[in-house]
Amino acid sequence: MKAVVYEKYGPPEVHQIKEISKPIPNENEILVKIHASAINSSDSTLTRGKPFLGRLWQGFLKPKNKTLGSDIAGQVEAVGRNIKEFKPGDEVFGDIGDVGFGGFAEYITIPEKTIVLKPTNLTFKEAASIPQASVVALQGLRNHGQIKKGQKVLINGASSGIGIFAVQIAKYFGAEVTGVCSTKKIDMIHSIGADNVIDYAKEDFTKSGQHYDLIFDLHVSHSISEYKRALTPHGTYIACDFNPTSIFLGPIISLFGSKRVKSYMAKLNKKDLSYIRQLIESGKIKPIIDRCYSLNQIAEAINYYEEKHTKGKIVIKVIE
Repeated sequence: MKAVVYEKYGPPEVHQIKEISKPIPNENEILVKIHASAINSSDSTLTRGKPFLGRLWQGFLKPKNKTLGSDIAGQVEAVGRNIKEFKPGDEVFGDIGDVGFGGFAEYITIPEKTIVLKPTNLTFKEAASIPQASVVALQGLRNHGQIKKGQKVLINGASSGIGIFAVQIAKYFGAEVTGVCSTKKIDMIHSIGADNVIDYAKEDFTKSGQHYDLIFDLHVSHSISEYKRALTPHGTYIACDFNPTSIFLGPIISLFGSKRVKSYMAKLNKKDLSYIRQLIESGKIKPIIDRCYSLNQIAEAINYYEEKHTKGKIVIKVIE
């Protein structure tokens, strides 16, 4: 089978298409024929081995997992004898980042805990764009932000892969949503339900005088003190992007005054992905795909992701 393999850290061009052995599922695994995958931040950071902290999981000198790709959508081809939930022919999707990646390939064997049935109203390409970004947004807003109906919520980085789901999920929970993005993405953010959209090139939301109950930050662009200035007296700031101040000092900052500062790591699970699937099938949220690339264009796809100008998700078509 074909797979995208990298043997060393470096620029995206270190990824190469290779022929490798097709995996065989053991008694507790499922063999999935992958139709599509998607680009996530881990594909960029683990390709380059930067920040160096990522090498704690992927190997200090060279990558342990030779094929990246977390999000997958495909069809079950075979199952081990202990698998009860799925059968050959089932269309599935999920995030396999916690079990060693491998989505940039034609086949993969995985435990059943990583996938759920694909939404019936989506193509494989659309489904592949969903798992990681949607669950990260859901857990950030619901679990850590404790979002409530009627709150004023600001999504900084609303047009990013996670941001498009955060806007829609916040609206589903009944919030008044403000999205922050660039000029050319304003119409898109309005189209997915944002009540207000701020062009960051023209306005600094931390100086506007507006206050928000929850700021969900996907693009760290201000200091913690500036974010706090834009919060209501009991508001919460949550960093989804890497913000060292909120990670290391957030709990301490939150001890002083009534405003809270948080960071979090999403814990991907089937229950939350199934919840997302229900929202999609009921028409409450939808994926937005910026660009599609073929399997042999992984380097080009990651380079485009790193430009940080995406409008939604970048999808990899494994089966053309």
